[in-house]
Amino acid sequence: MAQPDSKKIFFENLSGAGKAIAVLTSGGDAQGMNAAVRAVVRMGLYVGAKVYFIHEGYQGMVDGEENIREATWESVSSMLQVGGTVIGSARCKEFRTHEGRLKAAYNLVQRGITNLCVIGGDGSLTGANLFREEWSGLLGELVDQGLIEADAVQKYSALHIVGMVGSIDNDFCGTDMTIGTDSALHRIIEVVDAIMTTAQSHQRTFVLEVMGRHCGYLALVSALACGADWVLIPEMPPEDGWEEKMCEKLSANRAGMKRLNVIIVAEGAIDRSNKPITTDYVKNLVVKCLGFDTRVTILGHVQRGGTPSAFDRILASRMGVEAVLALLETTANTPACVVSLYGNQSVRLPLMECVQMTQEVQKAMDEKRFEEAVKLRGRSFENNLKTYKLLAHRKPETELPTSNFNVAVLNVGAPAAGMNAAVRSAVRVGISEGHKMFAVSDGFEGFYKGQIKEIKWADVGGWTGQGGSLLGTKRTLPAKHVEKIAEQMRKHNINALLVIGGFEAFESLLQLFEARATYEEFCIPMCMLPATISNNVPATDLSIGADTALNAIVETCDRIKQSASGTKRRVFIIETMGGYCGYLASVGGLAAGADAAYIYEEPFDIRDLQANVEHLTEKMKTSIQRGLVLRNENSNDNYTTDFIYQLYTEEGKGVFDCRKNVLGHMQQGGAPSPFDRNFGTKISAKAMQWISKKLVETFRHDEGRVFANTEDSCCLLGMRRRALVFQPVVQLKEETDFVHRIPKEQWWLKLRPLMKILAKYKTSYDVSDSGQLEHVVCNRPRDLDASVAM
Repeated sequence: MAQPDSKKIFFENLSGAGKAIAVLTSGGDAQGMNAAVRAVVRMGLYVGAKVYFIHEGYQGMVDGEENIREATWESVSSMLQVGGTVIGSARCKEFRTHEGRLKAAYNLVQRGITNLCVIGGDGSLTGANLFREEWSGLLGELVDQGLIEADAVQKYSALHIVGMVGSIDNDFCGTDMTIGTDSALHRIIEVVDAIMTTAQSHQRTFVLEVMGRHCGYLALVSALACGADWVLIPEMPPEDGWEEKMCEKLSANRAGMKRLNVIIVAEGAIDRSNKPITTDYVKNLVVKCLGFDTRVTILGHVQRGGTPSAFDRILASRMGVEAVLALLETTANTPACVVSLYGNQSVRLPLMECVQMTQEVQKAMDEKRFEEAVKLRGRSFENNLKTYKLLAHRKPETELPTSNFNVAVLNVGAPAAGMNAAVRSAVRVGISEGHKMFAVSDGFEGFYKGQIKEIKWADVGGWTGQGGSLLGTKRTLPAKHVEKIAEQMRKHNINALLVIGGFEAFESLLQLFEARATYEEFCIPMCMLPATISNNVPATDLSIGADTALNAIVETCDRIKQSASGTKRRVFIIETMGGYCGYLASVGGLAAGADAAYIYEEPFDIRDLQANVEHLTEKMKTSIQRGLVLRNENSNDNYTTDFIYQLYTEEGKGVFDCRKNVLGHMQQGGAPSPFDRNFGTKISAKAMQWISKKLVETFRHDEGRVFANTEDSCCLLGMRRRALVFQPVVQLKEETDFVHRIPKEQWWLKLRPLMKILAKYKTSYDVSDSGQLEHVVCNRPRDLDASVAM
């Protein structure tokens, strides 16, 4: 291995020897907390630190004794898929008093603990910071009382705090997503999808109450993800007279042949006078004004329960590891920090800056400065609200701009969950921009055959939650049919093209760009949105559909592992899809707690396989009962899934037996996850706004036509680290391995050592991306809004 330069620090340079780290969960529980606890414990042990559980939150810290126990590697086994928090959480009045914090300090010093990892909400983190500020004074008092020796003050002089936000409400400023939010959205969307079928049967209106006493994130995003007719949130109360407008909207939707209505209400919803808006009030209003059969469903604590989603497991695992790294690097002068998510990156922010910003939101709401409250929530929240308004509320025809542009939208390649949400968003945003929208069936095959028709606002109603591709999609590339496609573009006067798909869509845009030299019909703005479960498109960290596939893999792995519960020791070999791209195997392995994941991008040989078998054999001789090994379908021509299964079966004789499972197309099916619905919806809206801008820029008034032949008029919209970027497809050729249909550089490869560390392998971990302490920025620049994903 090459010597690391100053910008690239490797894990070996960081040591936790002689340090003691304690982890606790406090306040309300959230799915994914266990994944965070597991990551902190295993990373802490890996660097040589002692790690302690503090059971029952701050109450356990105050009570001490058996509530503070040393953790082992095995003590966090089989907890990744468990909801809630297995170490318990409690709200503690005693810790709010000076006497309570004095007891807590004594209990920590007794065990030599000076590093604290707190997983909770803003109240829990504020308490931790106060404890840190009082620490030296508390130790002085303990010396005066004769409870500790005087040299302990010097030995344990500073308390280091790192926080992770565990809250389903996503109400903490400074992070795009908090641990538990995505899982709560899964629970909500599962209920909404189920309710929609019964509502449609009986032509009913349903009023759903979701959690969010002070934050409307869950209500807003679930409304966006299911296409709700109306949403009520505390940050942006409806204008006076909203009751009449809502009833008009519900009535208009019914008149447009819609058989159901869904209204989502945050539990903290208020009107402009700060008066609560309850679900019963909304129900009675609909019944009185419209006479619709209306029912109320209050989701309550269902939203907190259940298994954590793949997103929450990965987020919590990454944050847990980052928290330990932050504790290793901290000094006496380092302020308490919180590990946050910004775009697709872990960052560290000063804890109290985030807390103060969060409190500013509530203050703005109390003072009826609602526009400011929305801005203070961050760009992600603001974008969610704008997108919802754009897609849910159609302007009257008289208010729409008249652009006289025709825009075609089509799906290319294999189906991916979330494609339909992207098409719905494109159609509605396009109509709002004044364009005439055309839908192309069956990709470019349908294009050259003339399967093109105008698509209206109401035609895409209810598409958000549908899996697959309702337009139809084929892998056919346009090169062989460019003449016929150009003819169809002339016939329908297509002025811009939005292509939603995977690697075939990328190749298609390259072919159409090259065809501009021969056919002027392709000299129009063209944009591609990445949509593939394989996540193998260049120039984007994430693709529409990949999150749904990851959840399918993780849910199946959970069930498969559970099938071995109570039996003899067993190892499961699971084959995932992805072509030559190992994203699903690697990130799915991290989320499912796999022991190994074999992929094409990281070549392996028989010695590696043998080492993995020996490693598993050693673990199985202790208390580990089940092993999980993932293999990407094209990882190696010779070391097939059958070969690996037979090898493990033979070499594991007498220690464990083996089973194999090929997951196949179940990874491609099913309803899209909340993440994919929102990612598809919002990047599609952004793409349509880009197309509108390009149409105006490239319209030649003297000729009465659009003419765009520059590289930057044929782009892929992708998410790169912290930024959403429109990138000319022709400039991406150098970044792409066309033989294996993968990007030459892939960000998620940096997560593979993390999976190995958590599976007890010795490895190098590149921490060059590790967060330096940054500062909270209220409104990030628009071009850096990677938080569009959620």
